[in-house]
Amino acid sequence: MQLEGKTALITGGTGGIGRATAVLFAREGAAVCIVDLNREAGEAVAREISSSGGRAIFECADVTRAADCRRAVHRTVEEFGGIYVLFNNAGIIRRASAVEISEEDWDAVMAVNVKSIFFMCREVIPLMARAGGGSIINLASVQGHACQRGVVAYAASKGAIHSLTRALALDHAADNIRVNSISPGSVRTPMLARSAAHFAPDVPAEEAFARFGAAHPLGRIGTPEEVAELAAFLASDKAGFCTGGDYLVDGGLLAGIGVQ
Repeated sequence: MQLEGKTALITGGTGGIGRATAVLFAREGAAVCIVDLNREAGEAVAREISSSGGRAIFECADVTRAADCRRAVHRTVEEFGGIYVLFNNAGIIRRASAVEISEEDWDAVMAVNVKSIFFMCREVIPLMARAGGGSIINLASVQGHACQRGVVAYAASKGAIHSLTRALALDHAADNIRVNSISPGSVRTPMLARSAAHFAPDVPAEEAFARFGAAHPLGRIGTPEEVAELAAFLASDKAGFCTGGDYLVDGGLLAGIGVQ
């Protein structure tokens, strides 16, 4: 129960890493607000947590809109009294080079992956400061360090998250607000399944996942639950001296020189 008595807001919390983190945070004692555009999936996750004895609500919101972010934060405070943990997990990918990607797709990736973090932090940080501190976790990616071809907007957005995390950490350390990012490698999520279909449309998903896994020294892809465990640590008081860092959960991918 390392998060007992704390409240967490999780964006993109209906599937993959976001859902796994919401479930784990609740199991560790946190009250959780799940924020997403998918109402059906979000309400299902909240019901699952509640039926297991946890505390969870769902707020349908577009995190690229400042007003929606403000509403989600206010709802969380009304229901649970405050916010101690903010997990900026929402993210999308558009596969294209700089000469191929449309302006609309570029803007969409930057809005979901980066601007949403700014909007949420702008709302949450003053609350955390008045309450004596908190933990902000931003989901980045190994592609912010070393990327594939054809993901110019996604890679740029994840690199921006690394820089934004450091800037937030420095600006708000005096308020006892810790800000860190997590950079996963290939993880078994709906996004990875879509990537598999993109790269190998005629290959079964599990075979494609095995190919992705072979690029990682541990010889497999990760699970959402493994990323959630790292997020839970960073959210907890056990990580009290951790801020401004980026934490890899990539099966050793970036330790080698043969990054795919």
